[in-house]
Amino acid sequence: MEKNSKIYVAGHRGMVGSAIVRELKSQGYENIITRSHKELNLICQDAVNDFFYQEKPEYVFLAAAKVGGIVANESALADFMYENMMLEMNVINSAWKNGCKKLEFLGSSCIYPRMAPQPMTESCLLTGELEKTNEAYALAKISGLKYCEFLNKQYGTEYISVMPTNLYGPNDNYHPTNSHVLPALIRRFHKAKETGEKKVVCWGDGSPLREFLYVDDLASLCVFLMNNYSGNETVNAGTGKEISIKDLAELVSKIVGYEGSIEWDISKPNGTPRKLLDVSKAKALGWKYSTELEDGIRIVYKDYIDRQMH
Repeated sequence: MEKNSKIYVAGHRGMVGSAIVRELKSQGYENIITRSHKELNLICQDAVNDFFYQEKPEYVFLAAAKVGGIVANESALADFMYENMMLEMNVINSAWKNGCKKLEFLGSSCIYPRMAPQPMTESCLLTGELEKTNEAYALAKISGLKYCEFLNKQYGTEYISVMPTNLYGPNDNYHPTNSHVLPALIRRFHKAKETGEKKVVCWGDGSPLREFLYVDDLASLCVFLMNNYSGNETVNAGTGKEISIKDLAELVSKIVGYEGSIEWDISKPNGTPRKLLDVSKAKALGWKYSTELEDGIRIVYKDYIDRQMH
C-alpha cells in the first residue's frame, strides 16, 4: 500500500476495525474511507455495490461482523449465519467487481475443528467437526475465506485472510449476555466490587484453556500482512500462549480489585476445551505480538472505567 492509497476499513467502529484505523493512521496512511452501519448497510447488496462503484477503494480490510459469546451464538444461530455470510459476500464480491487491488478478510479461530490437534495450524481447517455453540458463525467465516481463495484461483485476485484468536482491547463489547469471556469477566467483577457482592459465579468449571491477543497487536499484523503476504492459506494471529478460564477469572479479579470469592457453576457449558493457535507462520513472516495479557487487561479495564464515566 502507498501512503496515499485509498483504503476502506469495513467495521471501523468495532473493536478490530477501530484498531486497524488507529494502526493505519499511526503508520501515515491518510486516505482511509469508513462508513457507519447507518450510512451503509453491508447486508444490502445494492447499497454495497453502489458504494464500491462510487468510491473504488484500492485496499479493503473486512473487519465487519455480527459477533457474540456462547449465549448470543446459541440463541441466534440463523441470524449469525445469514448476516455474516451476506455482509462478507457482498463486500468481497463488490471489491472484486470494482477492481480492488487487495482485500484482507478477518475470520476467527472458531473456524477450526472442535477437537483439532493443539496448537492448531492453518492446515487443520475442515478436517473435523466444528464446536456446536458457534457453528453458524464458524460456517459463515469459513465461507468468506474460501470465497477469497476461490476468487484468487479463478480470477487471479490477491485476497488474503487472517484468523485471530480471542481478542480484547478498547471498544470491546460489554453487553450482559452478548459479550465474550474477558469483557464479561471485567464487567462482572467490577459490578461485584461496586455493589459489595461476597461472591461471583462463573460458568463451567474453569478448566478450558484460552489464548488472548490484544487487538492493537492484531491490527499491526493486519497492516503488516497487507503489505507483506500473498497466499491462499489463512494466517493465524495469536500469542501462542494460553491461560485457563479459572486463572483468567482470578487475574481479572485481582486487576479490578475485587475481594470476594469466585464460584463455578458446573451446570453451565464450558465450550471448547482448548483453543490454541500455532502462530509459527506469522512469526516466520516477521511478526510477533507485543502486549502481555496482564498489561493488556489493565489497559482495557481503564478503558472500561472511562466508558462508564461518559
